[in-house]
Amino acid sequence: MSLRIAILVMLVILAACRSLVSPQRPPNAPAGSAVPETPSPAAPSQPPAPPAPTRQFHLGSAATALVTQAHARAAAGDYPAAAATLERALRIEPENPLTWIELARVQLASGNAAQALNMAHKALGLAAGDPSAQSAAWRLIADSLRGLGRNEEAITASAHAEMLVPH
Repeated sequence: MSLRIAILVMLVILAACRSLVSPQRPPNAPAGSAVPETPSPAAPSQPPAPPAPTRQFHLGSAATALVTQAHARAAAGDYPAAAATLERALRIEPENPLTWIELARVQLASGNAAQALNMAHKALGLAAGDPSAQSAAWRLIADSLRGLGRNEEAITASAHAEMLVPH
């Protein structure tokens, strides 16, 4: 009896090894069909991967209220208070590119183009999949670069922004 069990175990092990080494038959191939070792050059290629899904970022209600407050403070010329308010919004939604875009706008309006550029780049990095947010970030990058006197780079950034959002 133990010899039969030993033989049965050996057969199971060999079958498992064979399935790891042998090419597998395609799921739609008939049971007795042979599997070619290399794909045929005439075989149709796989369809291209679908494009990345688009998404659209939105601010939550708390962040929206803070952005509204920041707009009022910036309109009154109180850029430090506007920036502080937007930093509170960032603590609520740190991965939302829209909060970074708003803070970059305030930094640019206050004359801090270098800081605005950094924040716009952060927003761009977070805006994957949202062409509208990416375009807004590229526009801010262009404006920040102009503020820094880097006009050639600003032209390229503006072109990126225009390609993302059709008119």
